Amino acid sequence: MKLLNTEIKNNVLKSMLQILERERNAIIEANKKDLDAFKKEDQALYDRLIVNDKKVDEMIAAVKAVMLQEDPVGKEITNRTLKNNLNIVNTTAPFGTILIIYESRPDVTIEAAVLAFKANNKILLKGGKEALNSNLILEKCWHEALEDNGLSKDWIKLLHLKREETQAFLKNPTEPLDLIVPRGGERLINFVKTHATCAVLVSGRGNNFLYVSEHADWSKAVNVIINAKTDKISGCNALDKVLINKNLPQYEIKLKMLQEKLEQYKVEIIVDNKVSQILPEKEIVSNSDIWHEEFLALKLLIGEVASIDEAIEVINTYSGKHSASIITEDKTEAMQFMHNVDSAAVYHNASTRFTDGGQMGVGAELAISTDKLHHRGPLGLNQLVTNKYYVYGDGQVRI
Repeated sequence: MKLLNTEIKNNVLKSMLQILERERNAIIEANKKDLDAFKKEDQALYDRLIVNDKKVDEMIAAVKAVMLQEDPVGKEITNRTLKNNLNIVNTTAPFGTILIIYESRPDVTIEAAVLAFKANNKILLKGGKEALNSNLILEKCWHEALEDNGLSKDWIKLLHLKREETQAFLKNPTEPLDLIVPRGGERLINFVKTHATCAVLVSGRGNNFLYVSEHADWSKAVNVIINAKTDKISGCNALDKVLINKNLPQYEIKLKMLQEKLEQYKVEIIVDNKVSQILPEKEIVSNSDIWHEEFLALKLLIGEVASIDEAIEVINTYSGKHSASIITEDKTEAMQFMHNVDSAAVYHNASTRFTDGGQMGVGAELAISTDKLHHRGPLGLNQLVTNKYYVYGDGQVRI
């Protein structure tokens, strides 16, 4: 797609703001059709599907925030003139065409598209069938905003493909693809990585850990655990596993206190063999697969460790490399944890729920990347560009 100037892109977004407000009731009605058709056996997926007035407000806020952000395309990264008078300028440039595959969440149809478009990328949106009606009306809104400003609808479009058709498209795309972002669970990520023939940026899987040190402030620990587990169970930044150092003062009493607090929030607790000796009525971890699992439910695994080194080893073995937190009043210990845990975001005395573009000051996000290339963490506007070298000469040849 051709390079657009900032004014044209922002005019599209201004139009989109007006269209979303005008179509608010129609969007909510379309979403109601999806909700009515949804079988509620997966509460997390159902929660992600809901579009109400608050959610439309958030969509409008996301478009406005991106519109007000500086254009990330064409920024000069370096500018050097060599001895041979070659002028070499490294600048930011669009990826080209981005495909995002996601389940439920119609708000992704807004956030992903607004970010990709402002960064001058074409975006293909492969939403789940459970959000079809919601996504169709949001695509219609985008197409109206584009055409009102003299641009092709091809900048932003939904892919209406079944699973087998998606597999075929990934293997042999009918148009050039530069980047694929699977935003969902382990199954979706593995499906895309197996079949894709271009770069894949992994996003969305949580399985986040929190370690309570023997130097922890217990009140802080409990508050953070409750928030990270119960604030939003469908979030990829929700807490799944808690490791507690057995040398914590009044360890057994505090474990029972934590159990009581979690049960007030209706959290199902499962435990390892060591913790089961203190909380004998709780289900014991049956196999190692559970340690790898992202729960997306009011469910928490509590395990015992003897040291920070053991906690780090467990986290690096089993976590989704998304977010991890340590609760301790020892700053040296906190830095040891944060340096050595292999996660996109590491926390000291804070909830993992902050791993979010808006909460981290990035703004609207395409996804949370757990890959190390090309970016790790929230993928905001400035992360949806690559770089390109412009080399200016006057007949120079290499000798």
